[in-house]
Amino acid sequence: MGTNLASIVTASAARDAAAPAVRLGGQTLTYGDLDDGSARVATLLREHGLARGDRVGVMLPNVLEFPLAYYGVLRAGGIVVPMNVLLKRREIAFYLEDSGAKLLLAWHGFLEEARDGAADAGAELIAVEPAEFAAALAALATLEPTPEVVDTDEEDTAVILYTSGTTGKPKGAELSHRNLDQNSDIASRTTCTVEAGDVVLGALPLFHSFGQTVGMNASLRKGACLTLVPKFEPGEALATMERDRVTHFYGVPTMYGALLHHPERESYDTSSLRICITGGASMPVEVLHGFEEAFGAELLEGYGLSETSPVACSGHPGTVRKAGSIGTPIERCEMRIVDENDAEVPQGAVGEIVIRGHNIMKGYWGRPEATAESMRGGWFHSGDIGRVDEDGYFYVVDRKKDMIIRGGYNVYPREVEELLYEHPAIREAAVLGIPHPEWGEEVGAAVVLEPGSTDLAPEEISAWVRERIAAYKYPRVVWFLEELPKGPTGKILKREIEVPAGVS
Repeated sequence: MGTNLASIVTASAARDAAAPAVRLGGQTLTYGDLDDGSARVATLLREHGLARGDRVGVMLPNVLEFPLAYYGVLRAGGIVVPMNVLLKRREIAFYLEDSGAKLLLAWHGFLEEARDGAADAGAELIAVEPAEFAAALAALATLEPTPEVVDTDEEDTAVILYTSGTTGKPKGAELSHRNLDQNSDIASRTTCTVEAGDVVLGALPLFHSFGQTVGMNASLRKGACLTLVPKFEPGEALATMERDRVTHFYGVPTMYGALLHHPERESYDTSSLRICITGGASMPVEVLHGFEEAFGAELLEGYGLSETSPVACSGHPGTVRKAGSIGTPIERCEMRIVDENDAEVPQGAVGEIVIRGHNIMKGYWGRPEATAESMRGGWFHSGDIGRVDEDGYFYVVDRKKDMIIRGGYNVYPREVEELLYEHPAIREAAVLGIPHPEWGEEVGAAVVLEPGSTDLAPEEISAWVRERIAAYKYPRVVWFLEELPKGPTGKILKREIEVPAGVS
């Protein structure tokens, strides 16, 4: 296999061109289709002036055109800048200007914002509408095809993944061909254990690192079929599992909770399901055990960030798993727990998780100071608080910035949330700090109740938690919501939870 990440497709097509690669409803791309189509996209992009190293915005949902565009850009020697289809004009302009992208491939259903954002950034917009796109590719049949893949250096940047920007403007993590190739290889062999003939449910957005590396790249390099769900809806996901005999499912905790609690879950045949992986946020232990019991599949908890390609640590099939643990570091990756002076802390003590290995980004695009700060001493500083036990299993205690300091005591929301999820009347919960004049911060909890539990009072939940946890940790302030705000992957967005008026 060459050093270009697009060799994933050419190698699998050479092995079995007729095998199904990507499916969406009744439509299927074989590996031969994907190889030929991405080669034509490479030609199309060259016709629009793309040169090696140029950045291309790819703003597509989970549709067949996503892998065609992604691997087409890479084949032509370009750099993919994946973008959430829900971005607005000013955000699109920022991504394009910051990365220096001169081309934007955008889905027809989101063209208004994309057109304005591209215009603001001085970038050319190529609208992707299935019929028109197919016609454009067909027109290229009259041109000399571009079957070869540009021979990039393994350290050349393949993808610029913008982080969510919870601490300010998003930063673009530069991931090399080597970063992404090795991370998808290790994930496919040691965590997903996916093979040719397997069927992977692609419910995670492909513009997101988890969906891209573990869902798309790991599956396609092994000759498996990726069956896409454009927008996660539990009923549709269950129906797809039954129809396509899905063997692998990757998601975030809220997705597993939604599948587990779907009222008609038992009417679907999901017996083909074998391996499930969760990441992106902490998985409540109650949901993990409930899902495994209901679906009869092994559910592994993993951990990573955009900056780590993304997989850094995971449970591994057939090994000892510990409730609440993110498992052990993957192949060719090291993790440590350090204090504020970057000194390693004693085993069992809490500190920041730092990482080094094959999967660490080259740096933040155009931000040398931010890169230097995050890569101190040769280790990537995750901003996550964790600990490691005597067997080398890691645990995420919380995000560094999520930690609540109440009257000088550190409160980790994850610990309180785990307890709240054990309450039989609670469907979802998010714990956050609320400014307080005396204590600095107070512990607050936004709670979504199970249907039929409306007679429960906030004080009862506070009292229930208080009986089970240290006095400074229990939430003094509890309020109910119909649902918690979530991002594109289903991850709960604490920064968007509104605290009720008068609470302090």
